[in-house]
Amino acid sequence: MSVRSDRGKAGEQYVSEYLEERGWSIKTRNYRIRGGEIDIVAEKGGITAFVEVKTRKFGSLADGIDAVDARKRKCLIRAADRYIEENPVGGDVRFDVAEVSVTTEEVPRVLGIKYYENAFDSFTL
Repeated sequence: MSVRSDRGKAGEQYVSEYLEERGWSIKTRNYRIRGGEIDIVAEKGGITAFVEVKTRKFGSLADGIDAVDARKRKCLIRAADRYIEENPVGGDVRFDVAEVSVTTEEVPRVLGIKYYENAFDSFTL
């Protein structure tokens, strides 16, 4: 695996643990369809959250939230629609973005997280 891939996996693992510590149940990770992927699907109290994780090296000039542009949102919504077709969910659905900062070391350590609840919805493409 590449260092970049290791960083991404470290970020996703950190966010999964972050959500579980806050009472969320992780339903699946890395749900893939043709043309889209959802990093984490989590549920809590009648809410299903589709979470996009953006992991960045410390000092990166680009924020992770900025990488979730209209094209990326469209892919996430398409994947979420398919997930719901295959796994009916009750209650509300939302799209969250987690921005994780990690060290530049070969084996990354998580430095921090910014978590954006309801970062976008299916009406704001």
